[in-house]
Amino acid sequence: MTIINNYPIIKPSDADSWEQCARRVWLDNKSQLDHAKTEDAFEQLVIERGLEHEREVLKKLRKQYDVHEARSVKHTQLLMAQGAEVIYQAQLRNKHEGFIGFPDFLIKNENGEYHPADAKLSLSEEKKSIQVQLGFYRRQLGGELPAIVFLGDGSTAEIGNKANAITSKFIIEMRSLLADKREPSVRYSHSKCRACSYYGHCKPQFESREELSLLYGIQGRAAEGLEKAGIGSITELANSDPGDLPDVPYLKGFLKKQRAVLQAQSYLDGSVHKIAPIILPQGTWVHFDIEDNPLTTYVDKHVYLWGFLVPSGGKDNFEYIWTDQEEDDEKGWTAFLDQVEQYRSLYSDLVLAHFSPHEPSTIRSYAKRYSMEENETVLYLLGNDGPLFDMQKPVLESLVLPLQGYGLKDICKHPKLVNFQWEDDSSGAQWSIVQFNRFLQETNKLSKQQLKKNILGYNRDDVIATRRLEEWLKVGLNEE
Repeated sequence: MTIINNYPIIKPSDADSWEQCARRVWLDNKSQLDHAKTEDAFEQLVIERGLEHEREVLKKLRKQYDVHEARSVKHTQLLMAQGAEVIYQAQLRNKHEGFIGFPDFLIKNENGEYHPADAKLSLSEEKKSIQVQLGFYRRQLGGELPAIVFLGDGSTAEIGNKANAITSKFIIEMRSLLADKREPSVRYSHSKCRACSYYGHCKPQFESREELSLLYGIQGRAAEGLEKAGIGSITELANSDPGDLPDVPYLKGFLKKQRAVLQAQSYLDGSVHKIAPIILPQGTWVHFDIEDNPLTTYVDKHVYLWGFLVPSGGKDNFEYIWTDQEEDDEKGWTAFLDQVEQYRSLYSDLVLAHFSPHEPSTIRSYAKRYSMEENETVLYLLGNDGPLFDMQKPVLESLVLPLQGYGLKDICKHPKLVNFQWEDDSSGAQWSIVQFNRFLQETNKLSKQQLKKNILGYNRDDVIATRRLEEWLKVGLNEE
C-alpha cells in the first residue's frame, strides 16, 4: 500500500466497496489476497456497459469541444494550465492529503475553472458511491464548483455541497481502515455477502464463530442485541427458551422469538418446523415470472420476458411474451395485460402465482410508467381480491427451514425440501441478465437463437419450480 505524508492513498474508486462492507475495502487494498476474488460475469458486464457509456459521452463532447486526453498527473496539470476545454482521463493527486483520483472528464467553464465530470450508468445521481466519487473530485479541485454526472439515460445532473458530508465521512473511515493492519471484523449480511467476490474467504470465519446473522431473520441489530444479552452463537440461541429472550430490534414478540430459536435449531440439525397452517388459495393456478434488464438506456428495468406456466389438458404449457428491444417496452407490457385477460376469461378462479414481491412491484411500476393506474386489468391484478399470490408468503408464515435464505432456489434446490434442479445449475437472475445483454450484442444468428433459448429455458425452470413448490406445500397442507 502506498503511503504519502503518513496517509495511505485514498481512491474514490473504493467508494462502491466502502458502501458495501468495510472488510471488502480492506481486502481490495491488499494485493496478497487478490486470489480470493472470483470472476463475476455480471460485474464484468456492468464494467463493459459503463465503458461503453463513457465512450458515447466522449463522442458527444468531441462534437462540442476540443478534447485532450491526459497521460499523467503532470500532463493533466499542464493541460489545465494551457486552458484545454475538456480533459479526458484526467489524473489528480493531492500529496498533502494522500488523495488520488481519475475523473472521466474535466470540463472548463466560461471563467476558466474546471468542473469534474463522470459518466455513470445510473439513472440517478443520488447513489451514495456517486456522491462520494464526485464529491471527492470536487474536493481535489477546491470544492467550489459543482461536479457533473452524465447519467445512463442521456441526462445530466450536478453534485454540489450536498456531497461534502458523505465525502468527509468516506475519507475519515478510509484512513482508519487502511491504517489498520488487521482484517476488520464484520457481521454476515445475507444480501451483501453472498454476492461478494470474497464470500469464499469470509464464509469459514462466519461459520466457525457461529455468527448469529447467518440465520434467516436475524439482522445485524438483532444479532447485536442478542450478543449483549449473552447469546453470542447459534448453539446458544438454539438452546434458549423463546420466553426468556430479550426484546431487541427486529425480534420482538413471542412468535418472532420462537421462530428465531427454531431457525437456530434448524440450522444445526437440518430440521423442518411447521409453525402455522399452510393456507393456499383455491382455483386454477397459472405460475408467473418475469426477467428484467437493469442495464437500460431509456426506461428503468425493461422487462424482456414475461413467462407463464399454464395448465392445459392435464399438463403444463410454458407460454411467454418476449420483447428484446427497449423501444418495444410498452408493447410487451400491453401484451402482458392482454395475456392476463385471456387467462381471466378461461379461468374464473384464476390464481396468478409468483415468488417474492418483485412481480406485483413491477406491475405497479409499469402502470405508473405508462399512466395506466386506473386500467381495468391493472386494477384487477392489484386489487385486494385480485389473482396475484406470492408463493413466498406461506413459506415465511408457516415454515422454518434449514436455510440461510428463503429464495426460490434456496427452497427448491434443497434435496430434503422441494428437490427441483434447474437445467442449468449456474443460472440465476444475474445470469439471465448477462445472457440477455450478450443476446443484444450478438450478431451471429445461430448464437443469438441459442442465447434466447437458454434464457427461455431458465425462465421456464423458474415457473416449473414454483409449480413444484405449490405441490410440496399442498402435501404439507393435506397432512394437517
